Amino acid sequence: MIGIDEPHISIRRQCELVDLNLSSYYYAPNRDMTLNLALMKLIDAQFTRTPFYGSRKLTWVLRSQGYWVNHKRVERLMRLMGISAIYPKPRTSNPNPEDKIYPYLLKGLEITRPNQVWCADITYLRMARGFLYLFAILDWYSRYVIAWELSNTLDSAFCVEGLIAALTLANPEIFNTDQGSQFTGEAFTNVLSANNIQISRDGRGRAYDNIFIERLWRTVKYEEVYLHEYQNGLEAYQQLDKYFRFYNEDRPHQALGYGTPGGLWRGEQSISINVNKNEEICTFV
Repeated sequence: MIGIDEPHISIRRQCELVDLNLSSYYYAPNRDMTLNLALMKLIDAQFTRTPFYGSRKLTWVLRSQGYWVNHKRVERLMRLMGISAIYPKPRTSNPNPEDKIYPYLLKGLEITRPNQVWCADITYLRMARGFLYLFAILDWYSRYVIAWELSNTLDSAFCVEGLIAALTLANPEIFNTDQGSQFTGEAFTNVLSANNIQISRDGRGRAYDNIFIERLWRTVKYEEVYLHEYQNGLEAYQQLDKYFRFYNEDRPHQALGYGTPGGLWRGEQSISINVNKNEEICTFV
């Protein structure tokens, strides 16, 4: 409604006539979003290096790099990115009584074979002009990435799609996740229950209950994501598809005796993992 080239009425007067604040007319949301994306990239890089940093330490890091932001803005961006510091936190709230509670089943469990335990998680994925969310399902024994999906929202639909795709390949005995809403909802848990899969859930604020997929995110970001500036979702999908094929079949893993996840998942190697002590022993067979 504002005529930029109107020769007889100023922009100020036009704003008064339509009851629009002049500052609202000149507000440039794109500039704010550009800054937010820049901050999110820095947060993502720092969080990958130090996943135990909370919003206040991340705020300090950003300020030390010349971005004068407060911790509330950092907290808001962390929520948007779907991340929180992984360290034991005090229990400050009670669970919803309507939510079904599942125990953590992996404590002290000796994992001796593929498809005994699967785990899943979501991570923030930066691009040149925006961001996506990456969901992956990992076989705990072999570190094999069973399935993965990309989405531009943090809803549960793409997680359920990834789960259904993974179950066409094999069925685990136990499926472990954190307490994110994408995994606690009926859409996700009903698929697991329908396939007679035991559901395991990380404890609240437990830093190491799902440690292997946290390691996967660090590897994917340092070896693939940070080396590229994906221009769009299609490019991100194509590049990640190549990387996960490399990760599963060609990349040697020190923890697997320099074997590959694909080889271990198909039974070409054997490995013993003590989950409780987080120790790994690998032998070839």
